[in-house]
Amino acid sequence: MSLRYMVLIAIWAMLIAAATSWLVVRAAKEYYTTEGQMLVDRHLAHEASETHSRPWAHADDGLVAADLPDFVLAASRSTPAVVFIESTTESEETVFFMPRTGVSTGSGVLISPDGYIATNNHVVEKSKRLRVVLNDNREFEAKWIGSDPTTDLALLKIEGDQLPYLRFGNSDSAQIGEWVLAVGNPLRLQSTVTAGIISAKARNINILNHQKYRIESFIQTDAAVNPGNSGGALVNRSGELVGINTAILSQTGRYEGYSFSIPSNLVKKVIFDIRDYGTVQRGLLGVVIEELDDQRAKSYGLEKVEGVLISSTTPGGAADEAGLKAEDIILSVDGRSVNSVPELQEIIGRMRPGVKVRLGYWRDKKRMKADAVLKNHVNSVSAITTSQDPLFLELGMEVRDLTPEESAQLKRKGVKVTSIYSNSIIEATNMAPDYIITSANGKRIRTTDELLVVLKGAKEEEEEEEVVLNGFYENYDGNYPYRFYLSR
Repeated sequence: MSLRYMVLIAIWAMLIAAATSWLVVRAAKEYYTTEGQMLVDRHLAHEASETHSRPWAHADDGLVAADLPDFVLAASRSTPAVVFIESTTESEETVFFMPRTGVSTGSGVLISPDGYIATNNHVVEKSKRLRVVLNDNREFEAKWIGSDPTTDLALLKIEGDQLPYLRFGNSDSAQIGEWVLAVGNPLRLQSTVTAGIISAKARNINILNHQKYRIESFIQTDAAVNPGNSGGALVNRSGELVGINTAILSQTGRYEGYSFSIPSNLVKKVIFDIRDYGTVQRGLLGVVIEELDDQRAKSYGLEKVEGVLISSTTPGGAADEAGLKAEDIILSVDGRSVNSVPELQEIIGRMRPGVKVRLGYWRDKKRMKADAVLKNHVNSVSAITTSQDPLFLELGMEVRDLTPEESAQLKRKGVKVTSIYSNSIIEATNMAPDYIITSANGKRIRTTDELLVVLKGAKEEEEEEEVVLNGFYENYDGNYPYRFYLSR
């Protein structure tokens, strides 16, 4: 083959290769252009779909909210009714022969147009003076009406009418995951509103361990709460009161995500009892109870962990008279399931002595029912009232007359100490609750009025007079005297 033919064949092969390459490139270009448009179209369609489903959507002027909860109504309803409380106390220490004073602050909630305020007991405990500031900066001197250390609640009163107030909501209907607002005065920042959700219910954090008959069944939230929020409002999106903010769990003393509120249904009962009777009319089942775990539940034949175990019953108490006994497991009260000790305490704690309840319980691997009539701590169904004189608060104790049943059983009359406040004059004497006073400074005491006469007489003396109380404890032999000075 000549050189000329070889050159022509090479040129022809090159032309064929070039043409083939051109066709392949063109085909690929058309393919990827078409497929790319399809991919772009799909992406835009998917993006558009996401835009409609997301709570935040892009707009020309930035991000706009879509379907987020609106708290404006709840905030506008609640802030006027939440008040700032300044509590002035006096300590044992003196400065130039004058008592050292201290000032603490907290929050409170107006619950009626005539000036009743619900707050925490620890906000106003041992207070000598209470100043209340409303959201509109009006100031009032508040009067202490009563306290219940077992739930850490207190009731105050300011003089006024047509005051803004919050309506009670139903804390039983509040659901885990529901939005709530915490309203109060943290760190002296007046009328602060924070938002969060309900994280848990019937939570016990063991902050009232020193109180007999304590009830800890808190609503847990992640709404920001700090010192100064105590006594403030937890409200739902309708602006209804569903709790009183009370405590936080923290390693620093500041908010770390765990806030706790007393349920409004319990608050309502306790506060109205204090207003109407001077003390809480606490209905009791007369049982010692404990939690169940999976292993113990199975040992009693339960298919799942439910109810609370009765360790013992009070002779003559409500549960005892209804036929319940140790090792029974309470499953429900009036048809409402019970799954923890705090839950049962809250349900019963909202009822008064004399109320009949239907108990569902487990015994011998069978579900049973019984009716029980709740009693008070003296195994009676009658109402008990305590004296509300400020002098008893100043001393740090709550007292009441013995009931007729108690007097008949003890075969004497006297005044019973029902509660003693921490860091008070009475606590410094080492007196314990349930002490029965029979004489004061040598004078026989049968009623709270007689005790007041002696105490006020000692206080009016020009020279400081020592007060000597004599009395006894029901379950202990002997006489127990306690001495103190009214001014410490």
